[in-house]
Amino acid sequence: MTLSTFEMSGVSVTFGGLVALSGVSLTVAPGRVLGVIGPNGAGKTTLFNVACGFVRPDTGTLTWRGTRLHRLRPHHLAGLGIARSLQELGLFDRMTVLDNVLVGADRHAKAGFWSSMLGLPRRTRDEKALTERAMAYLDDFDIADVAHRYPASLPYPVRKRVALARALVGEPDLLLLDEPAGGLSAAEIADVGTLVRGLTERMSVMLVEHHMDLVMGVCDEIVVLDFGKVIATGAPSEIRANPAVQAAYLGEEVAGADR
Repeated sequence: MTLSTFEMSGVSVTFGGLVALSGVSLTVAPGRVLGVIGPNGAGKTTLFNVACGFVRPDTGTLTWRGTRLHRLRPHHLAGLGIARSLQELGLFDRMTVLDNVLVGADRHAKAGFWSSMLGLPRRTRDEKALTERAMAYLDDFDIADVAHRYPASLPYPVRKRVALARALVGEPDLLLLDEPAGGLSAAEIADVGTLVRGLTERMSVMLVEHHMDLVMGVCDEIVVLDFGKVIATGAPSEIRANPAVQAAYLGEEVAGADR
């Protein structure tokens, strides 16, 4: 798998008269974890939505693998080798856990349209291979035993694992994570940290997160937003000691803040 670079350059977004992002630039380097943090209302969600194609920036550019992305939309991501995991999870309640994960494997489906329509052998082989791939990821997350249950019947932490398995089963080059620690216990957050660090041999990760312990523990570089602007960029140790970051968090101990 070829690891690739994702860049935002001079991205600005306004909603009516409200400036959500102003001239934001960042780079997710190959095989690295970039964290995006900031106080409530700093623009983190808007930035994530721009990266996913939910929001079109007023100005600025997005570049992936050296090519500028024009009119990016969420349904384009899988074909580009980009996966996302949303804070709201976005699971389909009327589909089993296995079928939810299989949705994420669609970019690897080899059967063509007519094979699928006519139920030809190639489709059967394709479905078998994808099912095995999906079950392997469920097993990695220790949730293979719930493969045939429905998401609504499962605890939130388990549903979160399902969403992560769905994002990873497509084996993306870039993974976009929105608040992966939300609603999890300390032990579960530690597991997420181990997972994210283990991904960097295969992909790059952009992590938008409130939980500072997770960010400081897994990120190679951190971008700090405040009122829609980048106020600091650097390694975790640099961010922890940065006076502007301390001021943005109202003087709290940044290394231990949980926002």
